[in-house]
Amino acid sequence: MIKDMAFVVYSVSDVPRSTAFYRDTIGLTPGDSFGEHWVEFNVGTTAFGIGNGTTLGVPPGSQFSAAFEVDDVAGMRERLKNAGVEVSDMHEFPVCYSCFVTDPDGNRFAIHQRKTQ
Repeated sequence: MIKDMAFVVYSVSDVPRSTAFYRDTIGLTPGDSFGEHWVEFNVGTTAFGIGNGTTLGVPPGSQFSAAFEVDDVAGMRERLKNAGVEVSDMHEFPVCYSCFVTDPDGNRFAIHQRKTQ
């Protein structure tokens, strides 16, 4: 039986550069690290990991699955745009708002805010 999500991983070409992006620009909290090969960030009970997955058949820039929950998606979108990060337009769905962010390798992820009921 599956009881939790262990981690989500994105393949990147330059772990130190991507560590700085996810830590300093996106604001994720660093967790475990294995030098320049693998870095994890603590996101709730799940780890978000980055490493070069080329040898595993996962090229950098090919991921598009993570969604990070935020309190103010519009404010974060504006902050990222002002920092020169590629960010999509805002999308409204029946239960949430989101936009999509591109990291330095071309991986994409969502920043997401649930609507209050």
